[in-house]
Amino acid sequence: MPEGVSEKAGTRGRTTRAPRRREAEPVPSEAPSPEELARVREILARLREKYPIARTALHFRTPLELLVATILSAQCTDERVNQVTATLFQKYRTAADYAAAPLRELQRLIRPTGYYRNKARAIKAACQKIVADFGGEVPATMEGLLTLPGVARKTANVVLQNAFGIPSGIVVDTHVLRVAQRLGLTTHADRDKVERELMALVPREEWIAFSHRLIFHGRETCRARRPLCGQCILQTLCPYPQKTK
Repeated sequence: MPEGVSEKAGTRGRTTRAPRRREAEPVPSEAPSPEELARVREILARLREKYPIARTALHFRTPLELLVATILSAQCTDERVNQVTATLFQKYRTAADYAAAPLRELQRLIRPTGYYRNKARAIKAACQKIVADFGGEVPATMEGLLTLPGVARKTANVVLQNAFGIPSGIVVDTHVLRVAQRLGLTTHADRDKVERELMALVPREEWIAFSHRLIFHGRETCRARRPLCGQCILQTLCPYPQKTK
């Protein structure tokens, strides 16, 4: 679940967090051992077999629609976002439409996704920036996306990878973070550091699909509560079950 708003806009109140330091291209961690790379190759192969189709569950037709849907997905299920955007995308079709939209109207339409006040402000401000600085088109670079209000690296990765097919990094949402930690692929909790470690382990051509497959696996098997270790295709490659005994 991308963080666009949750990272930048804070909670339901008016208080906002200070912007995080932005990295256009995080430097991968130090080279992993041959044994660890072999284990990761097997993890990738099993995930590929289990989840051959790896794409976002968010519905979109254009980069702008994906950007909006990604901002809305903060602290909200993809299913709920898709329900909301089915109507939203009919009403607003361009960045100029969102930029000119009355804030209260936008808030009303996206209210079911939660944190709707912050999300509406982020969407409106981002689209105003897109109109003013990018000719109304969502920028296809990390540097350009990171200038948009409400957009941090994870959201930018989602847009670049799914709308433009650019392997800009590895999306680290709550599922990816949890599964990567349990698999022993990272020792960090900071998502920028986790991304760097995963980038060093996973071949670049697998970055986009890997994020989706880890998300699928986290939702289906490696759940936050009561993970289904006995049914897990990665059990023999994972240290987590042994830690919980």
